[in-house]
Amino acid sequence: MRKIELVIPSREKDLGSFSVRRILPYASHRMVGPFIFFDHMGPADFPPGQGMTVRPHPHIHLSTVTYLFDGVIHHRDSLGSDQLIEPGDINWMTAGNGIVHSERSPESFKKTGGKVNGIQCWVALPEEHQDVEPSFHHHPSETLPEFEINGAKLKLLLGSAFNRQSPVKVHSDLFYLDVNLLQGSELHLPCDGREGAVYLVNGRVEAGDVTLEPYSMAVGHTGEPLVVKALTDSRFMLLGGKSVGERFIYWNFISTSKENLEKAKADWAAGPGNTKRFPKISGDDNEFIPLPPEDVNPPGTPL
Repeated sequence: MRKIELVIPSREKDLGSFSVRRILPYASHRMVGPFIFFDHMGPADFPPGQGMTVRPHPHIHLSTVTYLFDGVIHHRDSLGSDQLIEPGDINWMTAGNGIVHSERSPESFKKTGGKVNGIQCWVALPEEHQDVEPSFHHHPSETLPEFEINGAKLKLLLGSAFNRQSPVKVHSDLFYLDVNLLQGSELHLPCDGREGAVYLVNGRVEAGDVTLEPYSMAVGHTGEPLVVKALTDSRFMLLGGKSVGERFIYWNFISTSKENLEKAKADWAAGPGNTKRFPKISGDDNEFIPLPPEDVNPPGTPL
């Protein structure tokens, strides 16, 4: 049986209006392939009149990925993008040199309340693509490949796997899939020289030589196949890819150098709209998340 390198438990983080379960970055394993950030939002139940509120904030040198199981999120950014994301869709936002975005529950959701449940990831851009122009692309659920293998229902969200390719334009060799596996079924993913991991959303599975509980991630050895067997009907995410090298992290910024982080910090501290790098968001420019104090999240440390 293939051995798993590491099991990463989730750590709950309070974001004010709701909590998330954070997996990456982890102290002893900060990235899986190019994936440097992995949050499970919820599951959270909002009563009528309430909802998710993530005020405008900046990013550099990464792409963000939002994928929902339940709920709806209103995305706006400094490019002028104004998009609802619903279950099964992919929002792929490339920060490049710099972008500002916000994520909120739309008014229609807040009238009735409801559940929000989904995954947010950051994918580190290769060094040669760090300073590309920012961009945003929305991919509706029906545009993403769905297929079955040996009792597994799979949806390919990003990259390539099982001889299939997602339509999302990415910048490095990676894979990201949503998998539903029936009890007793087994799935083999050849990683082809890439690092891979399994994140369990619900159910119970064997990943390699470990039994995985919900809200935890099993990281395999680079290049070795991932083997997952469902002990109950289960849903999990498969993710990974080839390494793009180490990154420094400060708050919402990542980069290959601390100097880049310092410049981004200074630009955001000047306030949105006061630098070309971080413009205001049209329609959502009355508030923003300020740069956190140095002692809260020192440069180069995990979130």
